[in-house]
Amino acid sequence: MVKKKDENTEEQILDAAKNVFQSKGMDGARMQEIADKAGINKAMLHYYYRSKQLLFEAVFKNAFSLLAPQLNAVLNDNSSIEEKVKNFTFNYISFIVKHPYLPNFIIQELNRNPEFILKMKSNPGFPNLEKFSKQVNDEVENGTIKPISAEQLFMNIMALNIFPFVAKPLIMAFTNTDDKAYKQLIEDRKTEVSDFIINSIKNT
Repeated sequence: MVKKKDENTEEQILDAAKNVFQSKGMDGARMQEIADKAGINKAMLHYYYRSKQLLFEAVFKNAFSLLAPQLNAVLNDNSSIEEKVKNFTFNYISFIVKHPYLPNFIIQELNRNPEFILKMKSNPGFPNLEKFSKQVNDEVENGTIKPISAEQLFMNIMALNIFPFVAKPLIMAFTNTDDKAYKQLIEDRKTEVSDFIINSIKNT
C-alpha cells in the first residue's frame, strides 16, 4: 500500500524547518533537530523530504511565495508611481511585521546560493518590473516625476523598506530603543519612507 502524505504533517515539518533554518542557517541545521521540533521521527521526515537541501528549498519557496505576489500586484496595478510607492511601502512593512523572519531568511539564502533565485524567477507571481519601468519612464517624460531610472527607484524603495528589518539589533542599539519603541519606529516608516521617496522624485 502506497503511503499518502498528510498536509498537516507537511505543514508541521515546514514550520519546524523554518524555525531551525532561521536560527541555525542551512549549514548548521540538522534533520534530526527538525524532526524533533516537528514531533516526528527522522524516517518520517526523510519520507517527506529526502535531503536537507530539498527541505531548505521548500521552506525558501514557501517563504518567498508569501511575499513576492503581493509586491508584484502593487508593481503591476494601474495606480500612479506615487500611489505605488505608498502601497508598496505600506504592504511590505505590514507583511514583514507579521513575518519578521522573512527578510533575513531570504537574504541568507541568496548570499549562500545566489543561483537559487534563478529557479524562483520562473514561478508565477515573481515580481516583474516591466510595467513599472515603462510607467516610470512615462512619468519622467511628462514631467510628473524628476529624471530617475526605474531600477534606481526600485532599489531605493527596497533598500529603505528592508534595511530596518535586517538590521534590527543595530538600529535598536544606535537609537537606544526597546522593542516597543522599535515597533513604533517601524509603524511610522509606513509613511516616512513613502513620503521621503515621493518628495525626492516629485516635480513641484
